[in-house]
Amino acid sequence: MQKKRIFAAALACVLGASMMACGSSGSGSKGSGKSTSSVANKDKPVVWFNRQPSNSSTGELDSNALHFNDNTYYVGFDANQGAELQGKMVADYIQKHAADLDRNHDGTIGYVLAIGDIGHNDSIARTRGVRKALGTGVKDGNDIDYKPVGTNTDGSSKDVQDGSVGGLKVRELASQEMKNSAGATWDAATAGNAIGTWSSSFGDQIDLVISNNDGMGMSMFNAWSKDNKVPTFGYDANSDAVAAIADGYGGTISQHADVQAYLTLRVLRNALDGKDVMTGIATKDDAGNVLTDDVYRYDKDNRSFYALNVAVTADNYKDFTDSTKTYEPVSNQVKSDKKKVWLDIYNSSDNFLGSTYQPLLKKYDKLLNLDVDYIGGDGQTESNITNRLGNPSQYDAFAINMVKTDNAASYTAILNQ
Repeated sequence: MQKKRIFAAALACVLGASMMACGSSGSGSKGSGKSTSSVANKDKPVVWFNRQPSNSSTGELDSNALHFNDNTYYVGFDANQGAELQGKMVADYIQKHAADLDRNHDGTIGYVLAIGDIGHNDSIARTRGVRKALGTGVKDGNDIDYKPVGTNTDGSSKDVQDGSVGGLKVRELASQEMKNSAGATWDAATAGNAIGTWSSSFGDQIDLVISNNDGMGMSMFNAWSKDNKVPTFGYDANSDAVAAIADGYGGTISQHADVQAYLTLRVLRNALDGKDVMTGIATKDDAGNVLTDDVYRYDKDNRSFYALNVAVTADNYKDFTDSTKTYEPVSNQVKSDKKKVWLDIYNSSDNFLGSTYQPLLKKYDKLLNLDVDYIGGDGQTESNITNRLGNPSQYDAFAINMVKTDNAASYTAILNQ
């Protein structure tokens, strides 16, 4: 009789294999099994992270996506605060090193700017922040123009103007969106090629290199500016960029990825446990985890959590050498039932998300007792990611990092089926 039962179970497994491997939790899972939740997919917790649902042309937030259901939130960082901080960091450097910064002694501090994605709110904010701080921005409507200028060595561009910092004339010599031939933005290799072209065309006119992120910044630093001792400024506080400050990298901005990664999974954990969203954030949880209001802010109307930024320079970089270390005040183990989460990274090759954010997420998923499937996209097409969300019923919650900020509906449509 025992042999008959074993045979019957094996036969049932074979017959069901076309739908899902017997005893499996699906492709890429860590083996804890599918969700046992009876909640409809459209009502399950969702967190958008890193790329806020918004119109890529106007920056207007996508209210429908941010209010998809009662347990939907966005987690990112304060883009405007960080952009202003990056601009101030560069301006402060110019004033501090005014005596020896002008490489060809032409009376103009020339800089080149690597722009990540002209349709991304964070990239737009950083470009504006630099131009505002250096006085090179011009108004386009109600705000500073963020368009790339191409080449502007003669100062004739209508999208920027010559600025001034501490009495020194400042000019944006060139800027471009770093998009590769396949369509991927924030592309480090493209930035490395760009600095090669720029340096060949107007070499010693370049006194500073500025980038919307560290991935592109380090590519330009390693390709040219390190050997030529040209200060380079980025954003994200990736470990390699922080370490490079000792070798002449000018500085970067920490967007508190440790806090962002925690918030990304924490808001899901709270929703899954039926707790107030601020548990372990504004108020201590049972394990003692809590954040103070100097590291994040919450926009209730837009259901959005924003980590605050910190400038990382030669004065403090040794405090930021490990970008994958969890934030100490929220590093205590939480006791809750294990739940299954689907989470995607829009581009598996993205330097910040791959080398900093995802390693942090993997540490926090253990602390928050979440079984997370990590899906890596190609950085080009939304379908490369959404095609791998074919069975959302096997998950308890979703953390979504879009290729384009306009495409939230590509995901919510699947959850609404």
